[in-house]
Amino acid sequence: MGAPLKRSADRHRTEEHLEELARLADTAGAEVVGSLTQQLDRPHPATYLGKGKLEELKQRTSAEGASLVLFDDELSPAQGKNVEQAIGVRVMDRAELILDIFATRARSNEAKLQVELAQLQYMLPRLTRMWTHLEKFRGGIGMRGPGETQLETDRRLINHRIRVLKERLEGVVRAREVQRAGREGAFRAALVGYTNAGKSSILRGLSGQEVFVEDRLFATLDPLTREVALGQGLQALVTDTVGFVRKLPHQLVASFRATLEEAKEADLLLHVIDASHPQWEEQRAVVEDVVDEVGAGALPVLYVLNKTDQLEPGLAEVFANRFDAEGRQVVTVSAVTEGGLEPLRAALADALQRVRRVVELRIPVADGRTLAVVRRLGEVLSEAYEGDVAVVRAVLEPRAIGQLERATGIDLRPVVQGPPRLEVPLP
Repeated sequence: MGAPLKRSADRHRTEEHLEELARLADTAGAEVVGSLTQQLDRPHPATYLGKGKLEELKQRTSAEGASLVLFDDELSPAQGKNVEQAIGVRVMDRAELILDIFATRARSNEAKLQVELAQLQYMLPRLTRMWTHLEKFRGGIGMRGPGETQLETDRRLINHRIRVLKERLEGVVRAREVQRAGREGAFRAALVGYTNAGKSSILRGLSGQEVFVEDRLFATLDPLTREVALGQGLQALVTDTVGFVRKLPHQLVASFRATLEEAKEADLLLHVIDASHPQWEEQRAVVEDVVDEVGAGALPVLYVLNKTDQLEPGLAEVFANRFDAEGRQVVTVSAVTEGGLEPLRAALADALQRVRRVVELRIPVADGRTLAVVRRLGEVLSEAYEGDVAVVRAVLEPRAIGQLERATGIDLRPVVQGPPRLEVPLP
């Protein structure tokens, strides 16, 4: 069921949005038997749809033998309950459907915690819909209130469970911080993009390692990091993150914040776009909005136009020119053709080279701690000794320079601002 507002831009894309809703339904295991649309001046506060369209929906549902009606827009708890009562079958909105898909797709303990938290936060204001079977008890002397009592009990249990899940996810955040600390000094790129844009396929092609890939929405929920060789001895860590989608439930964005921190902490965002999708520009805007929401909007972005093998000849260059006109960095790739990812590999190598600095450090031999920090955070090119001083030439990235400053207490900011080669004497 699609019911966009007449004044919104969505009214021109109703069919495309319903096609995406059908794909979501397929991912969840449902079979679509029909669709219905209406353009609204404003949603009805009680039933979202008008009285006439609601009656038509009831007749269509009965004629098709449907057992579930999916709304492309989010319904309030009261609207969902009233529509169910009016048409006599189960009603789900887009947000609830996406939450259900995430619940079936969650594999790791972290993903299960995140999805359960999002589901409980969504469910809490909608509990009354789940207790309609107690309505027969609401009248009669001595029989008043057990339904409401059960609701209050459930609310307390859910609120307690939400607190427990949040505490456990705080532990996940701390664990991820430890994992990121172990990768300090490495150049990190994070793949972001609309669901099914091909992020996992790109990671598999770049790394040459096995990565789960499936042509379905939300095939990947857990972040996965792989080491990628860029040539000339250069390497980068590339992380695949959960895909985004139009009208992504806010509960999911909040719950997956620990996962999305991987994108926020990256040196470069790789925004993967399915260039063969007719609505790729809308999908791009959706992803950019979510990236801003998680606090990663200020990071440098490389746009990756994927699936160019499915485009008409020359069309990929036309799309790329749009980004060039905006002053955006862009590469065109194909994850399924031979050598189709080499432009991305070269762009990553170039980005890594731009942030690296070759520095020469003079460190007292007795200062083994500083020597160890330099070796851990940078790539040592040479190491020589002049009496009791070790002369170390190393390649460092700005992030590693900052970590070295904190570890040694020495101001190395001139390295970031100055020429590629500097001598930085350490006392």
